[in-house]
Amino acid sequence: MRIVRGFSFVELMASVAIVGLLASIAIPLAETSATRSKEVQLRRALREIRGAIDEHKMAASTGRIATTPQASGYPPTLQDLVIGVDDLARPGSKLYFLRRIPRDPFHPDAQSPAAETWGKRSFASPPDSPREGDDVFDVYSLSNARALNGTMYADW
Repeated sequence: MRIVRGFSFVELMASVAIVGLLASIAIPLAETSATRSKEVQLRRALREIRGAIDEHKMAASTGRIATTPQASGYPPTLQDLVIGVDDLARPGSKLYFLRRIPRDPFHPDAQSPAAETWGKRSFASPPDSPREGDDVFDVYSLSNARALNGTMYADW
């Protein structure tokens, strides 16, 4: 009598069914985890840029940055936060507000410069209809997607 080793067809099908069930549970969890990670990056980037914009405005309000009377005191571009502005309190030195501009993690084009991944709102534009202008008062995500909490990323 010969002993046959191996799995029967029924055992193989049960194994495939179990693996399929586990995969159907794991894939949505992995996608949610990846989205949550991008949302954390987005919140951190918005906080960092907005903090730098506020520091620039504070420096302009306290007279450390040269401004014209009609200027708002907000930076003209996001790039100005990185390249720095002349510090009037210490002639010959500059004030830097960011080391680099963080990217919007939800922007689809990975090749575009980081400053172009953000929507910009000028001080003169209303909050419900942001437009670019002579300065950068605020930034927002250009993504049309919804967050895990149901809000739009552009509204963060």
